[in-house]
Amino acid sequence: MRSLKPLKSSDTGSGMTEEIRDRLFDPFFTTKLVGRGTGLGLSISHQIVVSKHGGQIMCLSAPGQGTEFMIKIPMRSHPLELALTTPCHFGCD
Repeated sequence: MRSLKPLKSSDTGSGMTEEIRDRLFDPFFTTKLVGRGTGLGLSISHQIVVSKHGGQIMCLSAPGQGTEFMIKIPMRSHPLELALTTPCHFGCD
């Protein structure tokens, strides 16, 4: 099993409620005004990290306490593994 490399990003903003956290990764969910956001950013991020790379993405937040996102990406054990498992998209016949 490959190890997971954690990446964290946090802020000291206003945080969010449990109701919002529970829907963060839902397609088309947004807290922005109508016409100001598509609600696809975190949904697409979740799909890339989890479905495409077998990683994890989590959000820790509470009202008045800021927000922290943690992404865990599987690390490959050897550069050759990357070369052998990465599809070629540029004329690699």
